[in-house]
Amino acid sequence: MKNRAKCKLCESIIESFHSTHYDVCKCGEISVDGGDAMRCYAKDFSNFLRVDDEGNIIIPIIKTSDDVKPLDIDISKPTKKDLIAMLENLLKSIEDMPSAALTAPATNYDILSFGMIILAIFKSDSDSSLSDPSKNQIET
Repeated sequence: MKNRAKCKLCESIIESFHSTHYDVCKCGEISVDGGDAMRCYAKDFSNFLRVDDEGNIIIPIIKTSDDVKPLDIDISKPTKKDLIAMLENLLKSIEDMPSAALTAPATNYDILSFGMIILAIFKSDSDSSLSDPSKNQIET
């Protein structure tokens, strides 16, 4: 299905043809963006209608934040051991890159992700065995 919509107020039909194409109806009430990504916006979604490839009108089901349930995920704070494992995985994924990628310049996102892990390791005190060298010694 194409990213096409109709405004109930001005009755104009708009369509986003590709990922960087943004289209707004005549009255500015609704807009579509992103082509196949199917992004859409509205001042009031009760004025927004989808239009399928055959020109049929589809009334969307609007969900509010009350309809959305939080994900059931564990959001506990990672231990220092977890953080070090994250850093090791990051370094391993960089090592496994093709040589052309290894010689490409790093982006600010690359530097940011690396720095965030390092900072979290330094701030972490949840795994005392890693911060106390005496607990890492092997007893003979």
